[in-house]
Amino acid sequence: MVMMDTLANAMATILNNEVRGKREAVIYPASKLIAGVLSVLKEKGYIDGFEYVEDGRGGKFVVKLNGRINKCGVIKPRFPVKKDEYEKWEEKFLPSREIGLLIVSTSQGIMDHVTAKEKGVGGILVAYVY
Repeated sequence: MVMMDTLANAMATILNNEVRGKREAVIYPASKLIAGVLSVLKEKGYIDGFEYVEDGRGGKFVVKLNGRINKCGVIKPRFPVKKDEYEKWEEKFLPSREIGLLIVSTSQGIMDHVTAKEKGVGGILVAYVY
């Protein structure tokens, strides 16, 4: 079986383990994109931390969950967003103002939409979490 979208599988694994009340989730295979998204989630307090484990088959992440994620997922297709269009996408993917994050891949790295607005950069919408 060929894995088509590793980020979508990672977000689904996190959400499934969160709903079941587990304290950790194992995500494999590992990638730089998944590591960037996990670092944004850790920085904003949605997860407690994550650790990369090399297993000889592409690596995996062990994610420590803290019960703060209600819903998370990827945004498909990956829409381009300009620096002044974030409100439109917030209305579409987030439940209300000031709740949740859009995760954006920019030329300055992977960051949340609030940081991207402050820096004045656009990018590609990758995922959402609330």
